[in-house]
Amino acid sequence: MGMRLVLFALSLGLTLISFQAYSQRKSTALQYAFIGFAFISMGAALTSLGSQVGSWERAFGIVETIPFIVGFSMLYVSLYR
Repeated sequence: MGMRLVLFALSLGLTLISFQAYSQRKSTALQYAFIGFAFISMGAALTSLGSQVGSWERAFGIVETIPFIVGFSMLYVSLYR
């Protein structure tokens, strides 16, 4: 549980740094990076909640991967541009 909190804290820190970079330089690539890190942070938060859902763990595992897919897709777009 402690390692998941560390993961969430690190992803939240990356989200904050990417937001600050985007607010200083309004570029499309930085906007996509910020959105990507925000979705990855949501995925990390859902991962830490996943161990507490009990019998819904399998279905919740599918749901918690969606923010990671969106987040990494946005990071891919930001690096591709």
